[in-house]
Amino acid sequence: MDRYPSEFAFELRTCRWAERAWPPADAGDVDSDRAIVVARQLGTKRRRWDTIVLECDRDGLRKRARFGPERLDSDLLDLVRNAPTEWAYYRDCLPEPDYPWRYVREAIHRADDRGILETRKPGNRIEIRRKWPYPDWLERIVAIENKPDLDASAATALGAQLEYDVAVGLADEVWIATQRTDERIEPVLFEDLPVEAGILALEPETLTAEVAWYPRSLAVDEPGTRILERPDGGRHDGSAARFEYIDPTAKRETRLAIAERAYERGWRSFVDTMRHDCRHFQLHTRDGHQLEPYCVAKGRCQTAAECSGNCGDFEPEPPAWRTRGWPIEGGPGKRCRQLLEDRRRRRRPGLSPLD
Repeated sequence: MDRYPSEFAFELRTCRWAERAWPPADAGDVDSDRAIVVARQLGTKRRRWDTIVLECDRDGLRKRARFGPERLDSDLLDLVRNAPTEWAYYRDCLPEPDYPWRYVREAIHRADDRGILETRKPGNRIEIRRKWPYPDWLERIVAIENKPDLDASAATALGAQLEYDVAVGLADEVWIATQRTDERIEPVLFEDLPVEAGILALEPETLTAEVAWYPRSLAVDEPGTRILERPDGGRHDGSAARFEYIDPTAKRETRLAIAERAYERGWRSFVDTMRHDCRHFQLHTRDGHQLEPYCVAKGRCQTAAECSGNCGDFEPEPPAWRTRGWPIEGGPGKRCRQLLEDRRRRRRPGLSPLD
């Protein structure tokens, strides 16, 4: 089977498959009634995953839409989860922060501007009141690493990353998505990878997949172990690794922060890091629905790194393109962004459609 054009293109197909078909039909006892939110290139400062699948409570996900399409950062989450149901002075009802109160006041003003918190100021005291309870909408996080062509060097690097994921236990499951080869045994099964990671053999053109190895559920509610330093003296080096424990409470906060970012970004946000205002930028339809970036100058799906301001083929849209009115008012590039944003919002029940 031919190698897929790029890992980026394969990643977009994985996201599309997950949006259509998650959970895998043969993945065992998995609740298929959960709502699904798919995002890409998210994680922590130490670890970034290619694809993230959020398994959500359907009713909770709809209630989350009350707070708007933008993410709630840690300061806003503290506010909406701790704000009282009746008017109260903010210092009396919020937990003591580990940073100055002036930053809490700034967060209160931001929440008020977004319309997700009620405020009033009798005298010099700022009082707050909950507008809606913050729902328990997130149930599970599934992390997927995309490697269409998993050669030995890629497997070595990926093995260390997956060991980190298993030890930390931030995601409920970790998977590897690789291109299906149709061999009797998929080559990826011969690689030295953690047994806790699942393996998905994906055919990106037809968006069909089968589970080549089932994952193990990770202990997200227990302390995690972050490996800080590994022995580097070869296989006979018996020196100990350095590590630290991660408190389950800190893991829960990090998981929710990742989920909020995934809710805002989704996987169609690739246009945000591309020059969609270039005359060669287009969106091509795949499988009758998916919109993928396409460069006319290169004649293929380009990567985000290639589609940048220093691309030798970059040409700005002619000004006349931006004055033709609907449906490309503002230029085709702006219309591409609107199309992707509209499809992203469709996956967030409860959000009003774009005008």
